[in-house]
Amino acid sequence: MNALLIACFFMLSVAPVIADDDFKPVAELPGSSVGQGSIFLSAKAQSVSGLQTEMLIPVSDHPEFTAYGKAVNIQPLVELRHRYLVALTERSGATARFKQAEQNIKRQQDLYRDGATSKRNVQIQQAQWQTDKAQLDARGVQGKAIIDEARINWGKKLAERALSTDSDPLSGFLSGQKILLQITLPVNKQLASEIQTIYVDATGNRSAATKAELISAAPQTDTTAQGESYFFQADGSRIRPGMRVAAWIPEHGENRFGIVIPKPALVWYLDQAFVYIKTAAEQFSRRTIDSYSATSGGYFVGSGISAGEQLVVTGGQMLLSEELKGQIPDEDD
Repeated sequence: MNALLIACFFMLSVAPVIADDDFKPVAELPGSSVGQGSIFLSAKAQSVSGLQTEMLIPVSDHPEFTAYGKAVNIQPLVELRHRYLVALTERSGATARFKQAEQNIKRQQDLYRDGATSKRNVQIQQAQWQTDKAQLDARGVQGKAIIDEARINWGKKLAERALSTDSDPLSGFLSGQKILLQITLPVNKQLASEIQTIYVDATGNRSAATKAELISAAPQTDTTAQGESYFFQADGSRIRPGMRVAAWIPEHGENRFGIVIPKPALVWYLDQAFVYIKTAAEQFSRRTIDSYSATSGGYFVGSGISAGEQLVVTGGQMLLSEELKGQIPDEDD
């Protein structure tokens, strides 16, 4: 039994338990002792070890689920815009020619009634009128075909933005300040109607995620997934076209209440997550964390720890080491 405890402690010292604090283990901490379920550490020992605590405050959190998507290359949308602008220009020219043809045929008809021109001249002008009208109709069909293509591939809102006659409606995307994202939800999930903002990150790090604003539902889903798909726009400084991104989307439902544990406070040992709570001036107890979820500020915990308690945010690894040392009997025992 003694050999087993010594082996466990040796493994812990060789491969440190996962923790985010900067504590460097010390051989001995004067003024420390271990009791039943508690660790006693003098004020001096706490200062020497760099142990820090903070009071937990209540928070309101909205449950989230994770989805995935990609940063979209908008070149096809830009090409549609250019084709549409050319079509508008050609239609404008066709409209001008058609109006001129209408005026010409009216003048020829008036001259023919007054006997000042021949019927053949009237017929020639009628033929020109019909040619100009056909060209005008063709330009109208061409423009509508581009609009329909844009809506089929990009949805109504994004198509309207891209095909707007404003000077540069896609400038944010073209400059790289904004990036277009297509996020596909899991099959059993839906985007609540009130949700306009989600959080995304290309590395899958929730704490580093940035906001993405909803544009519209996407008319086509990702070929690798079967869930509902949506277009969002986000800051383009860290995401480039072609990148895969993770997205954190608020669940439909009420907020949940609890506390947020900073990442450095969470300690792992034997596949179990826990934290240390300061229960007295020189006393600390280990508290098991059975359920938590990542948030932008750390880990949300809904039960097991209460607001107002003093959480060890730096030094949890050291307390674990001291606790394990206290469990190893002396060689003389």
